[in-house]
Amino acid sequence: MLGLLTLDKIQCNYDKQVIIKDLSLSLSQGDIGCLLGPSGCGKSTILRAIAGFEPLISGSISLNQHVISSRKSILAPEKRHIGMVFQDYALFPHLTITENIAFGLKHKKEKNNQKKILELIELVDLNGYEKRYPHELSGGQQQRVALARALAPEPSLILLDEPFSNLDAELRSRLSIDIRTILKELNISAILVTHDQKEAFAMCDNIGVIDSGTIQQWGKPYELYHEPVNRFVACFIGRGSFIKGNILTPDTFSSELGSIQGNRAYKWPQNTAVEILLRPDDIIHDANSNLSATVTSKIFAGTSTQYLLQLSSGKKIEAIFPSHQDFNIGEKINFSIDAEHLIAYQAN
Repeated sequence: MLGLLTLDKIQCNYDKQVIIKDLSLSLSQGDIGCLLGPSGCGKSTILRAIAGFEPLISGSISLNQHVISSRKSILAPEKRHIGMVFQDYALFPHLTITENIAFGLKHKKEKNNQKKILELIELVDLNGYEKRYPHELSGGQQQRVALARALAPEPSLILLDEPFSNLDAELRSRLSIDIRTILKELNISAILVTHDQKEAFAMCDNIGVIDSGTIQQWGKPYELYHEPVNRFVACFIGRGSFIKGNILTPDTFSSELGSIQGNRAYKWPQNTAVEILLRPDDIIHDANSNLSATVTSKIFAGTSTQYLLQLSSGKKIEAIFPSHQDFNIGEKINFSIDAEHLIAYQAN
């Protein structure tokens, strides 16, 4: 099935330096995608190219099966039928909330514009704020106004450029869920750019992990966490520790923690040296196990506690236990491994 948005082997340069190279992705109608990666990886450049602010050196971008960017032609941003929500909201300080949202409809001379504005105000839960100005609203409320303004022209696609970075952690989490709900209700596709994986996991259907201008993996949050295609994705998504081992059978490895078996079959020859990824949730407190480690640090997180455990070899691994399992720093505890999704990479 053809996607609503298709990027086909695009390349973008800045001052003759390649920023994005041979990048492809497809987004279906109603899906929310994410470009996730560290600062400087190129994710904002990709968003700017989709919006029409960045030219392509090669490749093409299509929306609704129509090419909107290529090396030879570029459709003006205002003609792309794409909405944009910026990091700094970009609201007009001298206009009321109603007038800011109406600005998104300035090119539409329709009798029902006022009705649509009122519907959008209700949709983003800002009833009663119609006559207020941006400085009279909280950051979260301003972001809702920015979303309503972007939704007003009924775009095919919404682009969200680090939209929650100026908000506190609790509000970011709540607002990302609220905006996902709104977009899903309207069946509008969107692409979020962020470096915050919690944001990405909460809001998006599919995530592209970006490194050095290329997508390392495009998939659902569950796949990225449990089935990372390379070490970069494994380290960037979630937390974890690597221990050394050797392959015994396609799905079993030897290690300082004994034999570890998972659900994946690897094709490396027997005795191949590997590094095994252990996620914190792979480590289970087990008083009857013969595996033990010493607690070197702990962080209480409400429903759970994060521990750093030191093995007899000196190697440290991370673990997350339910918060009622409370252990002290310096205490020796026993544990077992439940590595159902066993991830390993050949040792360098």
